[in-house]
Amino acid sequence: MAPSFTVTSRFHESFTRSALRSYLAEFISTFFYVLIVVGSGMSSRKLMPDASLNPTSLVVGAIANAFALSSVLYIAWDISGGHVNPAVTFAMAVGGHISVPTALFYWVAQLIASVIACLFLKVIVVGMHVPTYVIAEEMTGFGASILEGILTFVLVYTIYAARDTRRGQVSSTGTLVIGLIAGAGVLAAGPFSGGSMNPACAFGSASIAGTFRNQAVYWVGPLVGAAVAGLLYDNVLFPSQNSDSVRGGVSNV
Repeated sequence: MAPSFTVTSRFHESFTRSALRSYLAEFISTFFYVLIVVGSGMSSRKLMPDASLNPTSLVVGAIANAFALSSVLYIAWDISGGHVNPAVTFAMAVGGHISVPTALFYWVAQLIASVIACLFLKVIVVGMHVPTYVIAEEMTGFGASILEGILTFVLVYTIYAARDTRRGQVSSTGTLVIGLIAGAGVLAAGPFSGGSMNPACAFGSASIAGTFRNQAVYWVGPLVGAAVAGLLYDNVLFPSQNSDSVRGGVSNV
């Protein structure tokens, strides 16, 4: 009876008022994040028609990614944990910080928000296509997936470190650090795999553009990288932590 009761209670936790607030926070934060990141790509193409060959567009994308992620994490940190990324949610679920039903609802909120953000851009910016993440000719799908996985590993590991209360009270500095590492990831991988590190962002733009070519690259690599980062942080480098079943926060024992 105990296991059944535990599963039932964990499922009911996904429908509490606090959980519903978390889903809404994830939706709003992901919407703003994707709107800014994808929108910055469209702005670059507007100002620089051949943006793919202009390094300025790479810097613009990295800065937009860093600022956007830092900002949306700050506004959602105390409500939903500020995942804004299915890979982060997956790592939290694998590590037992949130329940599987809650993680699935996070995913739904994040993916819907990404699609709506890209649809919004397509509707209001007439005559321009929503940019999608593409793999460079020098990269294979496997190589791009490995690259995205490593970058997501670094991102998620940074998120775990930033939210760990043993390092002190969580502050705006933590969200800034996370944004900076995300921007660095774009600078490192933008010309090769796009530097997505976020399956929701890749899914939203692909959905509106109508092409899912190489979409698995932006799911498999980041999900595996995120899970490894979370497990490594929790069980090897900084063990003995409690979990928050709704927000996915990390705290002391």
